[in-house]
Amino acid sequence: MEHRAGFVSIVGKPNAGKSTLMNILVGERMSIITHKAQTTRHRIIGIINDESTQIIFSDTPGIIQPKYGLQKSMMSAVNESFLDADVLLVVTDINEKHDETDVVEKVKKYEGPIAVLINKVDQSNQDLVSQKIEYWQKELNPTAIIPISALKEFNIEAITGFIRENLPAHPPYYDKEELTDRSERFFVAEMIREQIFKCCEKEVPYSSEVVIVSFKEGEDLHRISAEIIVERETQKAIIIGKGGTMLKKIASAARYDIEAFLQKKVFLEVFVKVLDDWRNKDNYLKRFGYEK
Repeated sequence: MEHRAGFVSIVGKPNAGKSTLMNILVGERMSIITHKAQTTRHRIIGIINDESTQIIFSDTPGIIQPKYGLQKSMMSAVNESFLDADVLLVVTDINEKHDETDVVEKVKKYEGPIAVLINKVDQSNQDLVSQKIEYWQKELNPTAIIPISALKEFNIEAITGFIRENLPAHPPYYDKEELTDRSERFFVAEMIREQIFKCCEKEVPYSSEVVIVSFKEGEDLHRISAEIIVERETQKAIIIGKGGTMLKKIASAARYDIEAFLQKKVFLEVFVKVLDDWRNKDNYLKRFGYEK
């Protein structure tokens, strides 16, 4: 049987459900998920394999008009995902009330097979689903439009069926045992950052970055040291909390997730450091793994 392999980019506006869908499709927790928009910052690759197919998914940051250096880097990751995609999945929230022109303009430039995935249909009705199908048919005339619920895992098989039909014939790009191109350190940092999003409000999560300073593997215990980077002393005070309560809450919740991920006991140290306006400084963005 001819082997098929290719890159599938998942794009859309913030909070459309891209990361939830990515995790469901791959069958592993690759992307962090919170109720806040713009949680995903990096292009994250997850891979699924069978005997005759390798599908390489890319979860991407939500499409926005960038306002500072970090967001420009995030949009560069989105643009890159269009360039090497063999198949494009456009995820849209059926309850989206805002203009999706930014998404439409980018997708119209793509020349390969496109599936528009109308997400969260479990929260809607047939009339609205029909209206959305008509809208996307008119705007993009995609190869397919598939109503789904990523959270309820509704119509997921229709997505994988569409992908398999449209992948090119190609040998595997990665070893068949690989699940991602990211390291354990990356996922540990993301799990800590996820808890900052869940525990802190307003601007603090968006001004924060997590750096793994030390990752020492032991037979019975992994010792991990991490820094939470923020832009101002006031943000540092919020993350630490009165008597260190907030930092303990973030670290404790993150350690629980990290132990489940690594399948190993973890000793986690977390510190907080201020780097003024790091989101606009190229040297810091490069250091933290963001590239323009």
